Amino acid sequence: MRKKIVAGNWKMNLDYAEGISLFSEIVNMVRDEKKGDQIAIICAPYLHLNSLTKLGGNVVSIGAQNCHQKESGAFTGEISAKMIKSVGCEYVIVGHSERREYFAESDELLAQKTIIALQNGLTPIFCIGETLDERNNGSYFEVLKSQLLNGVFGLSAEDFSKIVIAYEPVWAIGTGLTASSEQAQEVHAFIRKEIAAQYNDETAENTSILYGGSCNPKNAAELFAQKDIDGGLIGGASLKSRDFADIVKTFNA
Repeated sequence: MRKKIVAGNWKMNLDYAEGISLFSEIVNMVRDEKKGDQIAIICAPYLHLNSLTKLGGNVVSIGAQNCHQKESGAFTGEISAKMIKSVGCEYVIVGHSERREYFAESDELLAQKTIIALQNGLTPIFCIGETLDERNNGSYFEVLKSQLLNGVFGLSAEDFSKIVIAYEPVWAIGTGLTASSEQAQEVHAFIRKEIAAQYNDETAENTSILYGGSCNPKNAAELFAQKDIDGGLIGGASLKSRDFADIVKTFNA
């Protein structure tokens, strides 16, 4: 059974004290809003992870925003999946569009990161998405299928069942633009169909697929009401405790 998930991505924001303060507010608010088997996650910069896992309790889970593709070694400045897991994290974002664009992360590299995350007991939140040009020229389905095929479809059905997919139209990240609920549903349904074709209907039906791309308290309800949208990967709105909690609350409307 697929899970309802709201995952915040703080990106490169907040110093240590600011992060602790915001997260404490989020936990207190989400505690009142989260119902049943809903999952709330904050994916924070590395310096926050150890402390946040101690503060989250059973209310908010913690994830990292990236990991290295190797178990360990001479990779100055990098963080391994084992290190992330060792401080109590449960999730890691893999393949965010900003990593793909600014750090030239390829599908093949992201496939390696997904595998190493799974091997260390982390749940990858694997991101895919198209640019504005790809949306406008009609190639976006091909782009998304390629990202899935080369990034995660090499996994066994058992391993694939442990990951979360996030669809984030690159043209709607940090721009204030948002895919309409119809556009988002169309893509989410396409992703689920591709998963079924690669694995089986059961695997497709049990995979959580999140929408990421300027999701906020005003549009979350309409987006989350779509049949194949199981929650959101939240950027800017996760930096405001009330906004994040209100998005979590959306599932209870």
